[in-house]
Amino acid sequence: MSNPSLLILPGDGIGPEVMAEVRKIIDWFGAKRGLAFDVSEDLVGGAAYDAHGTPLHDDTMARALAVDAVLLGAVGGPKYDNLDFSVKPERGLLRLRKEMDLFSNLRPAQCFDALADFSSLKKDVVAGLDIMIVRELTSGVYFGEPRGIFEEGNERVGVNTQRYTESEIARVAKSAFELAMRRGKKLCSMEKANVMESGILWREVVIEVGKDYPEVELSHMYADNGAMQLVRWPKQFDVIVTDNLFGDLLSDCAAMLTGSLGMLPSASLGAPMANGRPKALYEPVHGSAPDIAGQAKANPIACILSFAMALRYSFDQGAEAARLEAAIQQVLADGVRTADLMGPEGGVPVTTSGMGDAIVKALDASL
Repeated sequence: MSNPSLLILPGDGIGPEVMAEVRKIIDWFGAKRGLAFDVSEDLVGGAAYDAHGTPLHDDTMARALAVDAVLLGAVGGPKYDNLDFSVKPERGLLRLRKEMDLFSNLRPAQCFDALADFSSLKKDVVAGLDIMIVRELTSGVYFGEPRGIFEEGNERVGVNTQRYTESEIARVAKSAFELAMRRGKKLCSMEKANVMESGILWREVVIEVGKDYPEVELSHMYADNGAMQLVRWPKQFDVIVTDNLFGDLLSDCAAMLTGSLGMLPSASLGAPMANGRPKALYEPVHGSAPDIAGQAKANPIACILSFAMALRYSFDQGAEAARLEAAIQQVLADGVRTADLMGPEGGVPVTTSGMGDAIVKALDASL
C-alpha cells in the first residue's frame, strides 16, 4: 500500500521559513509514529512567476490535482505589486481553489489557554474559544459574471456580481452540517436575506439541507449582526456557515479573537476523490509578511496547525492531529514565544526554527 501523497508549495515571503518547520513535523511522524508521506515540492505565487512567468505552472496544477493533499505557505509581496492583475501571485492561489473545486473553506478560531491575554477582547470573552467558520470558496461575488470596470456615459463603473446556484449553496451547507455533527451539533448560517436575493436563496437552501440533519440545532443571523456578535460573545457559536464574501470578512474578524494571525490554520475541501478523501488544500491564514521575511521571526504554528488539519481531514489521523495540537498547547504553556507572541509577561523568546524544535521536543515527550 502506497503512502499518502502531499504536495508542498512554500510560496513567498515567510512561506518557505514556516514550511521548513512543517517538514520537521512530517519527518517526526514518519520516524516516530510510522506515518510516512510521499512529499513533493513545487512553486506557487511570486516564486512561480519568477521562474515561469506565471503564478502557477500548468504542471504544478496537474500535480495538485493528482495528490491526496496540498500544503501551501503564503503568496505575494511588494515586489509583485505592479504586475498585471492576471499574473499577480494571488492568482495562483485562486486557480488552485477553482480548478480543485475547493468549495468548503474551514477556518477554526481557537484560543489557546496560554494566549488568552493576547486577544484585544477581555480574557473571559475568549478563554476557551473554539469555533469553526465554513466559508463557501468558489462562487459568489469573487467569481460571478459580469465583472470588470466599464465605461458608462462619461465615467467608469466597477461591477462585481453576487451569484449562487442552489447546488453551490447545498454542497457547502452539507459540509457545514457534517462538521457540526462531529462537533457540538450547533450551526449558525449567516447571510443578508433582508436586502439580497442571493441571501434569501441561501437561507432557503440551508433550511432544506438541514432537514437531513435533525440532530443539528440550526439558527440564522444577518452577517453584519454576526460580525458584531463575534466580538460581543463569540462563544455563543460553534460552527458558522456563510458565503464567500461574508466568510472572508467574518473569518478575519474571528482571527483576531485569538490574538495572533500566526496561530490560525485553514483547510479548503472539495468533492471526494476516488479514494473517498476530499480534494484538499491546507494553508495558514496569515500572509507572506514580507516585512519580516528572512529574519527568523515568523511564527510557524499556523502552518503546523494546517498540517494537523490535513492529518484530521485528509488522512484520517484524528488522534495524531490531536497529539500535535496538544504538543503546541504544551509549548505555549511553557512560555515559548516567537516575536508575535511576546507579551508584557515576556516568555522564552525563540526563532522560527526554535519554535519548530520546541514542538518536536514536546512531541517526543508525548510518546
